Formats: sequence, C-alpha cells, structure tokens
Amino acid sequence: MNKSQLVDAIANEAQITKVDAKKALEAFITVTGASLKSGEKIALVGFGSFDVVAKPARTGRNPRTGEEIKIAAKKVVKFKAGAELSSIVAK
Repeated sequence: MNKSQLVDAIANEAQITKVDAKKALEAFITVTGASLKSGEKIALVGFGSFDVVAKPARTGRNPRTGEEIKIAAKKVVKFKAGAELSSIVAK
C-alpha cells in the first residue's frame, strides 16, 4: 500500500474527505518525526511504539571485493508492534 492508497483507506474508514485524511496523515508524519528527532518515544497503545536507537560505528565488508569498509554511526527509528496489531496480523 502506498501513501495515496493509505489516504483513500483512512478517508473511507473514518468517513472523511480524502483532503482531510491526507492532512491528518501528513500531520502524523510531521509530528512523529519531530518528536523522535527531539528524543521522545511515541507509544500508541495497541498499535506499537516508535523509538530512536543509536547504532555505533562499525567495520563491515564489501560483499563483491571482500574489502573492509567503515560504516558510520547513525540513529535509526525502531518500531515495535503492540499486542493488538500483532494479533490482527497473526490471524
């Protein structure tokens, strides 16, 4: 499912216009990004939680040449599904 399909599904499920659904989705993405960037964790009971995890710098290998390469440290977003979402997917 891509973004426009998600907007259509949200509009249909919530019985709102596609314009309002798109605004709501974009607001969610903006607020989530800003919160995670500032170090906050986001927990949506039943759905899951978003958190930022620091990955340390490490040495890796180029699979083609076998040459060692340095992989820089970075922060990544981690999502952990909640029990309700997990049970929906498992059915």
